Formats: sequence, structure tokens, C-alpha cells
Amino acid sequence: MKKCALVLPTPALTTCGNAKTPKATVNPNIIVILAGIIPSLAAAAEKTSAPASRPNILFCIADDASYHHFGAAGCRWVDTPAFDRVASHGLFFANCYTPNAKSAPSRACILTGRYSWQLKEAGNHICNFPAEFGVFTETLASGGYLVACTGKGWAPGNPGSINGRPRQLTGEAYQQHKLKPPTKGISNNDYSANFAQFLDESGGKPWFFWFGGTEPHRSYEYGSGVAKGGRKPGDIDHVPAFWPDCEQVRNDMLDYGYEIEWFDSHIGRMLAELERRDMLHNTLVVITSDNGMPFPRSKANNYEFSHHMPLAAMWPDGVANPGRRIEDFVSFVDFAPTFLEVCGIGKGQSNMQPITGQSIMPILRSSKNGRVVASRDHILLGRERDDYGRPNNEGYPIRAIIRGELLYINNLKPDRWPAGNPETGYLDIDGSPTKSVILEMKRSGESGWFYQMSMGVRPSEELYDLAADPDCIRDLARDKAYAARKEALHKELYAALKRQGDPRTVGGGDVFDSYPFDSPDKWNFYERVVSGEVQAPWKQTRWVEPADYDAFRPSKTVAK
Repeated sequence: MKKCALVLPTPALTTCGNAKTPKATVNPNIIVILAGIIPSLAAAAEKTSAPASRPNILFCIADDASYHHFGAAGCRWVDTPAFDRVASHGLFFANCYTPNAKSAPSRACILTGRYSWQLKEAGNHICNFPAEFGVFTETLASGGYLVACTGKGWAPGNPGSINGRPRQLTGEAYQQHKLKPPTKGISNNDYSANFAQFLDESGGKPWFFWFGGTEPHRSYEYGSGVAKGGRKPGDIDHVPAFWPDCEQVRNDMLDYGYEIEWFDSHIGRMLAELERRDMLHNTLVVITSDNGMPFPRSKANNYEFSHHMPLAAMWPDGVANPGRRIEDFVSFVDFAPTFLEVCGIGKGQSNMQPITGQSIMPILRSSKNGRVVASRDHILLGRERDDYGRPNNEGYPIRAIIRGELLYINNLKPDRWPAGNPETGYLDIDGSPTKSVILEMKRSGESGWFYQMSMGVRPSEELYDLAADPDCIRDLARDKAYAARKEALHKELYAALKRQGDPRTVGGGDVFDSYPFDSPDKWNFYERVVSGEVQAPWKQTRWVEPADYDAFRPSKTVAK
């Protein structure tokens, strides 16, 4: 195993929620657990007032964790006993995808049941959440549910206000209880103790609780996976082919895995708390993540490691034939209609815009393994503006579709830098040892191929066989043998987008680049950096390293 050049990242923290107690400082990503539901209650469709036995929901969402790094998904170098328990005593979903692989728009899809291209400003990262879009948590609260959260809710961005009151998009925040974290990169939020406090105060009412862990969002304590997690670099059985396989990258992956284990440990304590109170049987527990791992060519991209999310759901009173593995494609837009149905709230009782997603209740009620609902045979993906730092405040718009084993990607502005501009530090990629290694290899002349895979410009179309090439390395878009299938996927994708009113298909798509950020200091950041107005831009963009900023503009195409 070779050793690569390394620059350690500096910590970058964000805050979570509107709290009635002091707020904890947190990293911006999370996993989710959902608790509580009874099938007979879902049948209470159109009634606002439901029986006293209305189910509870515990929704656990990790911050920046890919599907591939949970035990039930086959990972052997990350231990996730709580996730694995929920999967084995409930359902394990093998094909869950977020429509948008960035925190704020991904979470907006969960809350609204709509794709990010249907959400105006909320389709962007670090935005102002539009008041016109109601969220399922507000509907649950108006329907008699207690709604609360700990950790990271919808973020980062400005949730806005309605009638002069700040919106609590994931409910009242419980952040009071703190602990001493095992590393400097892990939050001091005692998530499970805050959940216990919420249960103490719930008074027997039905509830929805959002546990948004800020792990494994960066930054990490370098070497913690080895020193505190007890792992060895050789424990990793697969380093994605688009990164160098070296000591620094493997340690970076182990540090990431250690934070997933921390997130999972709090879920285990929450399950134990529900058991102690005899509440687990009537709680739907759902565990997922908001987007892929915070590494180059993963988070904020449109590949397998970007969008493919872990998903397990357990509901002792409601899931038929537990222990099943589900192959149906499930999208984050399906969560909102599922939760509303589970809680007995009908379509006409919500203040939400029309929901695009479909409830997964038929899967929960079925006893089938594998493919349950025949129409769940594809998934739609996309992206608009993530972090700032491109000329004219531009994003990097993408639309994509997975059908069967094929992933088709349409990069709508292929002349732009997919990871952000070199002059502003490739801001769509978090600072990390892996990013530093790739940049140093490019700048030293050792290899430009890894740089091209993560930072270099891309063609307008890409096509990958996920079964044969899950790392998405071999682009088949110009292979004549796949021409007919590529064209069919393109037509299917754009027919669906047009039905959904996507501005990129019906006109005015560049509106996404005109929406303001949540604060004015981000506007025209690129222009202010290159003009010299901003002298030390890395002091504002704390999620990347000073060395990530290129003092030169590298060639857009790099040979391997």
C-alpha cells in the first residue's frame, strides 16, 4: 500500500433545528429512523381524529452515508447492529435512492413528497425554503401528532416563517443533553438522551420524532478509525476505483465508517428506550441517510455512491412477514405519503402541494420478497445548484434515470465544472485527505486521471451498467451496442419530467441559478474571489482546505 500526500481538513460545523432548549452545534448531514404504525390505522384514510392507538414514527437519517457501508448491505468493515436489527426484524430495501444527492434538497424531497425540480428555491442547496410548500411534519402536527427532532433537521438554509413565526420543518428541537464525543469531529449532542426527554414529555400522545445525526458528515479526526475504532486499513475490501488506493484514502474511509458506527449506536439506545417503555411494537422505525459519502465523485454527484441510500424499516405491529429483502425502487419522495397514510391522514386534510411520491404501504403490508409492486422498476434523479463558487452563481444541472441495471445521466451544462470552479476550491467537494491526495497527484504530475474523474468536465451524456460497474467507471454512452437503450431512457426520463412540470423541460430552467442563497455573503462569490475583493476565501468556505483553491486554471481535459 503506497503513501500519498496529505493535507488534513479543518472542522466545519452547522446548527440544527429551532430548539426550545439550547441548540447543539452540528455537522450538516444525517440518518433517519421512523417509528410507529398500525396497518388498521392506515385504513382510517380520511379521518382527522384517530384512535388513541395511533402509531408513532421514529425517523433516523444519517448525514452523508452511502448504502454500501451498512452491515445489512454486505459491508464488513463498518458495524451497524441497530440498522441490521431493524432490517432483519423488518424490511431491508435494496434499491432506495434520494432524488438529489445534497443535504438540503434531499431533505426537502423527504418533507414535501416532491422532486427537487418541483420545489423552486428548495431544489437548491443553502436556500430559502419557500412558504408555499407545506411539509408532512406540519400536517402531522395539525392532525394531533407531537412532532420533534434532535440533531440536524432540514439544513443548511433558511426555513423561513409563516405568519411571523419561524417554521420548524422537523418540529421542536431537543438539543439540551450533551456528552463528551469520542473524537473532535463527532457532535456532542446526546441524541438518545434527548429522545428520552422527548418521550418523558410526550404525555401519551402519538408522535413523530426526527433523529438527524450529523455523522458521518465531515470533518473527521484523522486516524480515529484505527486508533479508536480498532480497524486496520487492510480491513477495507474495496476502495472505489475512482480514488487512489493508498494509506491516506483508506484511513479516510475508516474514519468515515467510525462515524457511521456512532450514529448507529444512538439508534440502538433509542430502540432500547422504546422497548423499556413497551412502545416499540407500535412504532414504525425507519433508518436512512440523506445523500452519499462526503468524498470526491460521491456526494453532490449523480453516480451510484451519490444517490443509493441505506433504508431499513421495522414495525412489529404493521409489517407483514418481517425479514424480507425488497428489490422495488423506492424514492425519498415516497416517505411523505407513506407517513401520512400510516398516521391516518387523508389527501384532503393536508396543506401540502400535490405529492408526487407514492406510499410504500403496499410493500409493508405484502408478504412478498424481492419485487413487490411491478411499477416500481425505475427511479428519477437530478441536481441543480449545490454549493456556491461558480461564475454568475450557476449550478451544475443534471437529470438522470435508473431502469434495471442501467444509469443514464444527462449533464445539461457540460461546459461547466461539475465539482465547482478551480479558482474557488471545487466547493461541491468537501475538504478531505482523499480530495487533497487527488489534487496533489494532479499538480505534481503523478496522475491526472483521478482528478479528471472527480473534478474534470464531463460529456453531456453518460451511461453505466450498475450491475457490472457499480463504481461507474466505464461510460457506455458512446457504445453503439447501447445506443437504442440510451435513447429509450432519454425519452422516458424527459417524458416524466415534462409531466412533473420540470422547468428544464417546460421552459425557464435557468431560474434555479437566479434564486438567492440564504445569506448575501454567498452571492457573486466567484467574481469577488477572482477580483481580489475576497482575500482569504477559505475563511468563509470552511468545509474545504485553503490548498483546495487553485492559483491557476488547469486544463479542462486531462489524459490518464
